[in-house]
Order: sequence, then structure tokens, then C-alpha cells
Amino acid sequence: MNLANVKLVVSDMDGTLLNSKHEVSSLFFELFEKMKQHGILFVPASGRPLYGILDKLASIKDDLIIVAENGGLVVQQDEVLLSTPINNQDLKQINTLITSVNEAEVVFCTKEKAFTASKSEKLLTLLAEYYANFQLIDSIEEISEPVYKTAIYHEVSSEKYLYPHFQHLENNYKVKVSANHWVDISANNANKGYAVELLQKNFNISPEETMIFGDYNNDIEMLKTAHFSYAMENAHPLVKETANFSTKSNNHFGVESILSLLIEAKEASRL
Repeated sequence: MNLANVKLVVSDMDGTLLNSKHEVSSLFFELFEKMKQHGILFVPASGRPLYGILDKLASIKDDLIIVAENGGLVVQQDEVLLSTPINNQDLKQINTLITSVNEAEVVFCTKEKAFTASKSEKLLTLLAEYYANFQLIDSIEEISEPVYKTAIYHEVSSEKYLYPHFQHLENNYKVKVSANHWVDISANNANKGYAVELLQKNFNISPEETMIFGDYNNDIEMLKTAHFSYAMENAHPLVKETANFSTKSNNHFGVESILSLLIEAKEASRL
């Protein structure tokens, strides 16, 4: 396979494109301009909400297609390309289950805002980074907008203390350990892989022309849609098993190092 054939680059945000300080490097923005010159479409794909992704990539937002809420929402500028919220009745049942689990704190994610009834100081501090537009509520009855994802938080380990309680829902929903402290529940088609396949179809781009970067289990479906699939050095073991290739960690410019090779391949193909 030839890197010079790549037309679509998709990257997760936290643990992948963002370093541990939640920053996007200046080098990435330089490489983005070169990708743009070569006609490469760049797509951030994250469990973050739309507004959280836009905040990190504000200077290039008009040139992006954004996959937010683990694939539940896909937006190009002001046009919604895909919207897969959780059914209201299902949401109530999921919430009932969550409230029965000790030390589980939940955030309900809509397009414009996040909602929580939690009083956890650690969670409320995290929301300032991941869900800056959040509102405290007493009941889910106060939420009138479509909910794309329930993000469930545990202070110690989501994989150990939360996932076993929700694993049985996987026949009907997407249940993903998305980070050390988070388990996400979404509608079944609300996953990054489904979103990437939609974009591949819309833009007539094959898996052999697609490059994808990820680090956690909510990236697994989308990694399977590309030949050039890369697991970060800091990735979950299941992600490393899934990806065809590996790169350096998010704190050592793992994404940027591969994008540099991509640009070199594109420029060499023009000679």
C-alpha cells in the first residue's frame, strides 16, 4: 500500500492528537495546511462534544468535518450529516440502571450542552475541560434536547468498576470503555466506525485511501475501516491488537510523525 494514495485522515482527540495537557501542537497545524494543499480531508473523531472539539481546532474549523460524541453526531460547518441520538424510552431505562450502580456518575450529552445531577467535585472539575457547556439538573426530565451519549464516570477505574455492570447492554447499544474513568453508552449505530464509513461512501474513498489514529476502545470500530490504522504507543491493548500499525505516544508527536511521512509521500509522488 502506498501512503501517497491517502485521501482521508481521521484522528481521535484525547490521548491521540491532544497531548496530556489537552493541547494540539503547532506542528499539527503546520501539517494540516500541507494536507489541505494536497487535497487530504482531515476529520477529528472524538467522544468529546461538538463544541469541545471546535474549541481545540477553532482556527481550522471551517475546513473540517467533525465526528463528535463517539460518532453520534457528524457535522460539516453548520450542516448535520449524521444524527443518532438515544431513544427517550431507552434513555430512561439506561438512567435507571446507572443510578443502581455504586459510585457511578453520569453526564448526558446533547449537541449544545451537557447535563448532570452529580455533586462529585472531581467530575465537575473534569467537565470544565471536556464538557465546558454543562448544566446541573435534578432529573433527566429537565433535558429537552436529543441525548447522543451517556458518559458514565468512576473516580478510580471505569473498566473495573463500571463496565461489568453495563456490558450486558451491548446487544442493543454501543457500550465503550472510552478512557480510564469513562464508560460511554450510545445508540448502536452511534460509533466512530459507522461515521467514517458514511464519509468514505460520501466522498468515494476506500479503506486503502484512509488513515486513522486512535488510543482507546471507542476507536476500535473506526480503526477497522482503514488500511493505514495506527495505535498510539499509549493505547489500550485492544486498540494495539486492532490497528495495523503503531506510532509514538500522544506526548511524543505520534500523529504528527506519521502525517509528516504522509506529506513526504505525497510530495515525492509529484516528482
